[in-house]
Amino acid sequence: MNLESLRVFCLSLPGATADIKWGQDLVFSVGKKMFCTVNTEPPHQCSFKTSDEDFAELIEREGMRPAPYLARAMWVQEEQLGETLDRSECERLLRQAYELVRAKLPKRLREPAAIAMRKTKTTRPGGGRRSRTVPAKARRRRR
Repeated sequence: MNLESLRVFCLSLPGATADIKWGQDLVFSVGKKMFCTVNTEPPHQCSFKTSDEDFAELIEREGMRPAPYLARAMWVQEEQLGETLDRSECERLLRQAYELVRAKLPKRLREPAAIAMRKTKTTRPGGGRRSRTVPAKARRRRR
């Protein structure tokens, strides 16, 4: 699997988004929660969330390691994209990463339609509720 095929696959998942973070990492998210990151500079390290069982198995393989900074959350890193995992296994693991992250979203955001709505939701200028400033003199009288 190469960088472009990984990008196409991840964006084909319902509600998945992509953006560049930390300068050179392509980050795939669902409901604004990351499920996969890929370094855009060669050798294209790819990190993703896994289940506890898969984490233990994957880190034993040559070319795989616990993901830096995210290993405690059961993330693994393929040191060079496409070298250790074949395409079908990589797609299975990325789909699993997506589902693990999606399952942790609040119930109202788990459905693909809700995720899509959240991406396009707009707010009015100035943010949410309007607040009214009460002068200090009026606050003292209320007590």
